Amino acid sequence: MRKYNTIFLDRDGTLNPDPGYISSLDQFKFYDFTIPALQRLANSGNRFCIITNQSGVSRGLIDQDDLNKIHDYIKNEFLKYSIPLLDIYICTDHPENASNRRKPGSDMFLEAANDHSIDMSESLMIGDSIDDIKSGNNLGMDTVLVLTGRGKDTIKDNPDIEPTVAVDDLQAAADWILE
Repeated sequence: MRKYNTIFLDRDGTLNPDPGYISSLDQFKFYDFTIPALQRLANSGNRFCIITNQSGVSRGLIDQDDLNKIHDYIKNEFLKYSIPLLDIYICTDHPENASNRRKPGSDMFLEAANDHSIDMSESLMIGDSIDDIKSGNNLGMDTVLVLTGRGKDTIKDNPDIEPTVAVDDLQAAADWILE
């Protein structure tokens, strides 16, 4: 069994299906396996932090208040199921005008590390995109590429990608961590 200081989670495509810009709470739904997988990991002493690019805000496709409602729902679900969520960090930068806050940049991670005394070298990043894996690798974390969301395309389009492991979904990631 691996024990991490913090498990960083991407949102869309990792925790929930990613149909494109999710602009309201009624469009948001966790994968069926998300909560059980996170509960298993939480029961083994892991804590979590969500790190998500949400350029739909800067593109005018998502209202900030609606994004806040989605994130309030996520926080409440984590609390309801006793899953320790440190916080949700978002970057609303447009990709064409991105700061180092936008993944694969490291600023959201460094902010989280500063806020919660996170040791990056003892942490893990789980996500479905090349930017998720690059972020984790650049910060010295273990990385898990899930094949949900954009994961299958990420592997196909980036043959040089080097996650620590690639697995089918968050449930399989939990299995790998807890084996």
